[in-house]
Amino acid sequence: MFFGLSKLIKELLPKRLFYRALLIVAVPIIVLQVTISIVFFDSLWIKTNKGMTRALIGEINFFMEAYENEEYNKDNLIKLFEEHHNFTVKFQTFGNLPKQEMERWFSPMDRTLRRELKSRSLNYWFDTTKFQDLIDLKIKYINGYFEFYIPKDRVTSSSARLFALWITLPAILLITIALIFLKNQTRPIVNLAKASERFGRGDDVGEFRPSGALEIRQAGYEFDRMRKRIIRHLNQRSEMLSGISHDLRTPLTRIKLQLAFIKDKEIAKKLSEDVQEMEKMLNEYLQFARSTSSEVSEKFNFTDMVNKLIKKYNNNSINVELENIKEFNGRKNLLIRCLSNIIDNALKYGDKIQIIAKKINKNLILTIEDDGPGILKKEYDNVFKPFYKINKGRGDSKSSVGLGLSIASDVVRSHGGKISLDRSNLGGLKVKISLPF
Repeated sequence: MFFGLSKLIKELLPKRLFYRALLIVAVPIIVLQVTISIVFFDSLWIKTNKGMTRALIGEINFFMEAYENEEYNKDNLIKLFEEHHNFTVKFQTFGNLPKQEMERWFSPMDRTLRRELKSRSLNYWFDTTKFQDLIDLKIKYINGYFEFYIPKDRVTSSSARLFALWITLPAILLITIALIFLKNQTRPIVNLAKASERFGRGDDVGEFRPSGALEIRQAGYEFDRMRKRIIRHLNQRSEMLSGISHDLRTPLTRIKLQLAFIKDKEIAKKLSEDVQEMEKMLNEYLQFARSTSSEVSEKFNFTDMVNKLIKKYNNNSINVELENIKEFNGRKNLLIRCLSNIIDNALKYGDKIQIIAKKINKNLILTIEDDGPGILKKEYDNVFKPFYKINKGRGDSKSSVGLGLSIASDVVRSHGGKISLDRSNLGGLKVKISLPF
């Protein structure tokens, strides 16, 4: 029960830090204002209005009793009450009270006035909306009725509006100030998150300048130190690979020259194949290392990129279904290389290829399917490992060094995406790529 309630509360709460912090600041202010308002209206305003209304009805009741007991000068009594009690009185002879069309139950003034009149057992009719500052009250008397025009300030206190104004404006002012401060406090966190996302995708972040509170600055400084260590490590690896490339190519060239002097052509051919395989492995490995290069992200037409890539193959067995995706932010050359590796594998082991690209929510979903022999499910994770080759069911292992899917996976993940394998509807392998916009 408690777990379900906790889960429901978590789902209802906002997900972003800015709105959570705003909730922490705004809720106590709103609760405090509502509590004070309820206490004020219940304990002060409503009770004050009730007392004022009761006093007014008491005066009216006293006037009617005095009018009944006065035998000679009733008009003078009316004038006397008008002068001292600040309301107008008229007596309508041989008249009936109008019918009350609708009771305004939502009006505190009407409810209080109705309650006090009923408590005195008076036959009445009143209207608080006909005049802006007056209440039209009619009370039955013998064959006619008395008509009273009473100022509204006799039954209600004007302090309620001032109280509502003074309690609302400070709340709005405090919440506005809180919004400004919270925006300034959450901006450094948002900037740090964006810089981390860009760096995770391989973009050049530049010199990151931490800002904000001390804890946020410390997180920013640690991120910047980590970024510089990773860049230094990548540069060292690139320099090391360049050195290895230079050092290995020289002995391989000497071996090739020496193979030309071997008289046994069969041995020379086998050794030459081994040297070529070594060169191919070296070149593929260097390309794999460069897959995380510092190529700058750019906006480009993804649909045009795929169409141009397919056009280069000039193969009618490739069926393409693409949505019109005009703007995609990424490293174009790396994505072309990623798709080329997957399509090359599909063409190598299958006859038919199906390529589908569509947008789902905020992701670009690209699927490439072939009708080849496919891959065993237990090998799905292994084929993404560098230099891993399957000896069964996927052709001659000498034609590849096992880096095609490794490079494709590295490119996709550097864009913040996901790549997965599955059984194709065509009977072969299905490669699914998900890239965020």
